[in-house]
Amino acid sequence: MFDSFMASRDLRSLFSFSCFGALFRTRSILSESLNTSPVSRDWLSQLYLPLLKHKDEQIRMRDVQPGPHTVRSHGVMLARNHMHDWLILILLLAMVAVLNVIHPFKRFVGKDMMTDLKFPLKDNTVPVWSVPVFAVGFPIVVFLFFYLRRRDVYDLHHAILGILFSVLVTGVITDAIKDAVGRPRPDFFWRCFPDGKDAYDQWGNVKCHGDKSVMKEGYKSFPSGHTSWSFAGLGFLSLYLSAKIRAFDSKGHVAKLCIVFFPLLVACLVGISRVDDYWHHWQDVFAGGLIGLVVATFCYLQFFPPPYHVDGWATYAYFRVLEEARSSTQPANIVDANNGQRPGTEAEGARNSNTFMGTGVSNSGAAVEDLESGRR
Repeated sequence: MFDSFMASRDLRSLFSFSCFGALFRTRSILSESLNTSPVSRDWLSQLYLPLLKHKDEQIRMRDVQPGPHTVRSHGVMLARNHMHDWLILILLLAMVAVLNVIHPFKRFVGKDMMTDLKFPLKDNTVPVWSVPVFAVGFPIVVFLFFYLRRRDVYDLHHAILGILFSVLVTGVITDAIKDAVGRPRPDFFWRCFPDGKDAYDQWGNVKCHGDKSVMKEGYKSFPSGHTSWSFAGLGFLSLYLSAKIRAFDSKGHVAKLCIVFFPLLVACLVGISRVDDYWHHWQDVFAGGLIGLVVATFCYLQFFPPPYHVDGWATYAYFRVLEEARSSTQPANIVDANNGQRPGTEAEGARNSNTFMGTGVSNSGAAVEDLESGRR
């Protein structure tokens, strides 16, 4: 048994020495080829130098962070860069005012249609003046809260600009459709005949004798302006909050969805109040909510990544500033990790990149010789 054990040990030793011998011979051959073959040196320079450069860039890009950009330091510059956007906002506001002055289309309303238009004339549960307060003012307060925490003027500016675009574009679309369609409201009968005595012309159309301003509003049922503005502002806020609290980070925190859905719930309740007050049909509310939510989504994505995106917590502008800060701190030459020397200028590095195609052999060979001299 002892003889068989010694025989197996000799075999393992022989196998180990043969493996180490093959390894040493391979290493010596490789070293010899590096010393004698410029093509091998070119291949190694083509392989290792980009890896060293990429590693160095990763380390530097991870360490670079932009400084605080506040309203005082960058607010004026940012407003100037978006001067045309603010001018367009003023134009949109003027268009909303004009569309409210224009008289809507007077749709034919016959006697047989009055069955669905005799609901009582009531006051608004949600006053008109309150819609901009909770659809625009409250979201801006939320934007200011996040600004005070992060000191990111890009986020504040783009959030305010985005929500203003959302509500004003929605307002133009809503009022334009109102004036073009001219659908009578559910309380049209009492607007047209406040005394309850109806009258019709020879073609069977109504001959109203009510107050002109009240009659003008009576033809603006479709779509609901309260609902569209509510979903335009609060829908934008919902997208903003879902990105800031990272509601879609795949961690399953359902409580975050409660925060995201709350603004949408408020907008839904505003729309329901319009049906309860008999100012709108349910189709008007549905169309208004759809318009507001679609416009809010488009306006939000103009300035922010999608809320489910890994970078959805900041604006596109923030990441552009971050890239500029990174590029400004990148060195003109890459430090060689092996010998601490710089392999040359970027132009020389560009010439070395052609070695794979058979050009620039001498330059890349010299680079590998420098690497080898550093090892020695």
